Amino acid sequence: MLEKRKVFTRKKALAIVLLIAAALTLLIVLRWLGRDRGPDVSTTEGREMFLSELGWEIDVTSEDCRNIVIPESMEGIMEEYNRIQKEQGYDLSRHAGESCKQYSYFVTNYPNCTQTVIVTLYVQGKEIIGGDIHTAEINGFTHGLRRDSA
Repeated sequence: MLEKRKVFTRKKALAIVLLIAAALTLLIVLRWLGRDRGPDVSTTEGREMFLSELGWEIDVTSEDCRNIVIPESMEGIMEEYNRIQKEQGYDLSRHAGESCKQYSYFVTNYPNCTQTVIVTLYVQGKEIIGGDIHTAEINGFTHGLRRDSA
C-alpha cells in the first residue's frame, strides 16, 4: 500500500510567508488605527487638554498665536533650545525650514514662583513638535513641558 506524502513546495512556502506578512501588516494597521492619539492640539480646547494632562493649568484668554518658521540651522541658542526639545522627545531640527504655529499661554499653577510663567507650544497640523515652560524675566528659566522638569 502506497502512502501519500505531503510535499512542501516553494509555492506553498511562499504562500505561507505571504499569509504571515499580510496578517502582521493587518495587526500593525489595526493597532495604529486604534491607538490613543491624544487631544486634537489644532484647537484651543485640545491644547488646554494636552497641557492639563501634563499637570499645567493655563489662562486660555491669554492665548497668543503666531505663524513662525523653524530656523534652517540649529546653532548657538537654537542648538541649546533644541537640546531641551530632544530631552522631551521632540527634535526641531527635523522640521528645519518648515512653518508651524506657535501658541503661548500664561500658566496659572506654576509652583513657588512669583514671576509670570508662560507655556509655548509649537504645532504643525494636529501634532505638537516642541514646546517649553519659561519666564520672560532676565533671571528667569526655561525648561521642558513635563512637570518633573520644573
